[in-house]
Amino acid sequence: MNIIVTGSISYDYLMRFPGRFVEHILPDQLHRISLSFLVDDMRRQWGGCAANIAYNLALLGERPYLMGTVGQDFSEYRQWLEAHGVDTSLTREEPDLFTASFFANTDLDGNQICSFYTGAMARARELSFRTLNLHPVDLVVISPNDPQAMVRYAAECQELGIPYLYDPSQQIIRLSGEELRAGLWGCDLLVVNGYEFEMLRQKTGLSTEEIHAAPARACVVTYGADGSHIWADGRLYEIPAVPPRHVADPTGVGDAYRAGLIKGLALGLPWDLAGRMGSLAATYALENPGGQGHFYTPADFVRRFREHFDDGGRLDGLLAE
Repeated sequence: MNIIVTGSISYDYLMRFPGRFVEHILPDQLHRISLSFLVDDMRRQWGGCAANIAYNLALLGERPYLMGTVGQDFSEYRQWLEAHGVDTSLTREEPDLFTASFFANTDLDGNQICSFYTGAMARARELSFRTLNLHPVDLVVISPNDPQAMVRYAAECQELGIPYLYDPSQQIIRLSGEELRAGLWGCDLLVVNGYEFEMLRQKTGLSTEEIHAAPARACVVTYGADGSHIWADGRLYEIPAVPPRHVADPTGVGDAYRAGLIKGLALGLPWDLAGRMGSLAATYALENPGGQGHFYTPADFVRRFREHFDDGGRLDGLLAE
C-alpha cells in the first residue's frame, strides 16, 4: 500500500513514578490541583504518534511515508527511521526550531500524566496534500498533530478523494466539536480508545450509534487489556488482547495497534484477523520501553500470532513480502 502517516514526530521523555497517582489526588480539591511526583528514572527516546505508527508499519513490511515537520535536531532520528524502512522524504526540517517533545510520567498501574511541547510540529499546518506528487495514495493516517494541520488534512483528503484513518485521540481536547464532526464524517476509519470515544461523543454531541456508523469502513475502539471492538459491515467484532510476556511501558501501544490493523487491511484480511494483528503489534510495544523500543521480523510476528490465533494460513502473505 502507498501509505502516508501524518502526526506528531517527537522526542519522548519517559518517567516512571513508583506509586499510584490516584493515592495523591484529593477529590475535594480537584479545582486547585497542585502535585509534584518524584520519579526514579527518565529516558529520552524517539517517539511521536506518526513516527511510531510508521515504524511499526515498516516492521510489518510496508514502506510508509512519514509526513510532518521536525527541528534542527532531527538528523540522527531521520537516519534511524530510514534504516528501519520509513520514507522520510515528506518530513520537512525547520532549522530555527527543535523537534517536538513529549513528557510522560507512568505510575504502577500504567496510568499516565503527560504534556506535549509542539516545537517544529506547529508548522505542520503549512504542509499540503495538494502539492504532493504521489499517485495513488491508498491511505492517509491523520494522527494527533498540530490541530490546524489535522483540520486541513481531513478537508484536503475529502476534497481529493483520498481515504483516511482518523485518529484525533490526544487532540480531542484542542479540536472543536464542529472540527471533530467534520473529520469524523469524511473518514474511512476511526480509531480511538474507550476514554477518547466518550470524549468524542461529548464534544461532538453525537450518539454512540452515530459515531459507530460515521466512518465509511469501520469504527475501532481499543480497551487496553480488554481488547478492542470493531464496528464494520453492520456488526460488532470483539477482538481479544494478546497477553504480554511482561509489561515495560504503555507508551506507543495504541500506535502499534493502528499499524497492525492497517497492515491486516493491506493484506486483505477480514476484520477479525486484522484486529488481532493490531492486538499483537500492540503487545510487542507494551513489552518494551517507548514507542520504537521493540523489533521483530515478519516471520517472528506470524509465528507468535499463531501461538494465539488460527489464521488459516492467511498470514502467509506477510511472509512472502
